Amino acid sequence: MRKVSIFGSTGSIGCNTVDLVKRKPEAYRVVAMTGGRNVAKLASQAKALKAEVAVTAYEDCLEPLREALSGSGIEVAAGEAALCEAAERPADWIMSAIVGAAGLPPGLKALEQGTTLALANKESLVTAGALLKSTAAASGARILPVDSEHSAVFQGLVGENIADVERVIITASGGAFRDWPLEKLAAATPAEASSHPNWDMGQRITIDSATMFNKALELIETHEFFDISPDRIEAIVHPESLVHALVGFRDGALMAHVGPPDMRHAIGYALNWPLRDHLPVERLNLAEIGQLTFREPDAARYPALAQARWVMEEGGLAGAVFNAAKERALDGFIEGRIGFLDMASVVADVIEIMSGEGLGLAAITLDSVQQADQEARMRADAVIAVRQR
Repeated sequence: MRKVSIFGSTGSIGCNTVDLVKRKPEAYRVVAMTGGRNVAKLASQAKALKAEVAVTAYEDCLEPLREALSGSGIEVAAGEAALCEAAERPADWIMSAIVGAAGLPPGLKALEQGTTLALANKESLVTAGALLKSTAAASGARILPVDSEHSAVFQGLVGENIADVERVIITASGGAFRDWPLEKLAAATPAEASSHPNWDMGQRITIDSATMFNKALELIETHEFFDISPDRIEAIVHPESLVHALVGFRDGALMAHVGPPDMRHAIGYALNWPLRDHLPVERLNLAEIGQLTFREPDAARYPALAQARWVMEEGGLAGAVFNAAKERALDGFIEGRIGFLDMASVVADVIEIMSGEGLGLAAITLDSVQQADQEARMRADAVIAVRQR
């Protein structure tokens, strides 16, 4: 039996991972499961998979979690230190699906033990890609991509020489407002932005899809994970969300990964790698689909993409600043303090304020990343306070 841990088990990626593991109980022994404030779901998942320990990120949720798991024999713990301790427990495979910069410390702890880290926490690579890769290299750990786009690129490179890659194209659905008139976007509400046309995801990532901040992060991820120069990385709007990425080679060939918009495909590939196993996902009927469409992303509609270019060119701590400002801007929008279009403006203001502070030359350590993260959050809060409606 393979020992597995699932970090962020109550979120969209985590729930899909739980579904796949639950289908083959004879194949997996679950070590740790972690979640946030949804204690009831975390406890239910931990019981179903007979986990050794369940951890909530919030210390004030410890007693409710302890109560929910009373008599189960499952250990309980809470807080950031407990997350890192859980990541240090020996496991063969660990899903990193905690949302936001909070996923970085436990992800590093997991890599230090030399395990396989299935990385769905895109913020880790964006804020500290060099640190993650050096940590993995030092311990012999392996990082497998779980974002559907990066899993697609990874699969497209099987048996190929990275030196032969001419370009990488990642696709974007365009989000909830891809067909809205630009003049309507300023009045868009969090509820409207939280309804994705193709994917079933959590609120934050669904709103990030509407702004394409998620795609901005994925452009940076592509650069970090595959060590491909920014000028060879493209994004294209593909409303059907069936082609997840394409890899272009120097002979002009394009290798496309095509599959249903179901995260269990990418999760299952990482879970079973280097083998393939049956997955409970839809089999596409191409004749019924009929056609696939693509279009250039509108720079005016999606300013986050240009901001991602700045991050890739700047390097260093630019990713930490960009991600932190984005997270606080998203908080401000969800809380009704700023409008939809203000999110990109807040990030732009923080970038302008901090771009002269030598971000690209800074050493990437956990401390420096966390310091840049906190500084950017404070700057973003100040900008939001001025812009507040």
